[in-house]
Amino acid sequence: MPRHLNIFFVGDINGKPGLNLVSTLLKQYIQKFDIDFCVVNGENTTEGKSISEEDAKALFGLGVHVITSGNHLWDRWQVKKLLEKERNLLRPLNYPRENPGHGLIVYDLKEKGKVGVINAQGRTYMQPIDDPFKAADWAISKIANETKVILVDMHADATAEKMALGWHLDGRVSAVVGTHTHIPTADARILPNGTAYITDVGMSGPYDSVIGMKKEIAIRRFIHQTPYKFEIAEHDVRMCAVHIQVDSETGKATKIEQVIFPAF
Repeated sequence: MPRHLNIFFVGDINGKPGLNLVSTLLKQYIQKFDIDFCVVNGENTTEGKSISEEDAKALFGLGVHVITSGNHLWDRWQVKKLLEKERNLLRPLNYPRENPGHGLIVYDLKEKGKVGVINAQGRTYMQPIDDPFKAADWAISKIANETKVILVDMHADATAEKMALGWHLDGRVSAVVGTHTHIPTADARILPNGTAYITDVGMSGPYDSVIGMKKEIAIRRFIHQTPYKFEIAEHDVRMCAVHIQVDSETGKATKIEQVIFPAF
């Protein structure tokens, strides 16, 4: 087993513009960083809402091992059947257990060892679902018997909730990466006990927008305070990701590097 594992996590893919850019760039970054394990958040991949079976297959075909998600996963009812049959597509763990799908996985990389992935969702300003802190504790107790290398995607609105989970899990997981708010934060670091952390990886999609939506539509929503049809923007498309290096024996992160292409 290699001493270090290189993990690449791509932030929320937003619509066709984001998917097209990730499709163009991902293999280059997998080669550049000698990536062993790749995860993307795909909850906005298909027209900005959820993910289709076709788009999931396209991502797996690029070398993605696991797709995480969040609250918008449920915006397409067809995804329930996909969750039932695609084990490497995760939904947030702390939704009620009656929902289809799984919120964690232990992925076997054979001679490179195993990697655990936990998908959690925050509750502040979001749905009042089960406690992500207790859900993460439970998931770690299950995964820790198989591997010390554990990545957590914390899909949440509140910065404080993401940071609190990072501190809560410091030393027990390899990384806590935040998603959902679509704006990359400049706080990538390794916490004192060895957990890599970033509040939000950022959106992989069009930045000539309001978090992916056409600007004029978002502005009308705020001014008029009435609904308007969601439309994905198209321009200034960027990929946001992080490269995390983990000691495969201890599960401690040794490096976290933010990737934004093209740079702002």
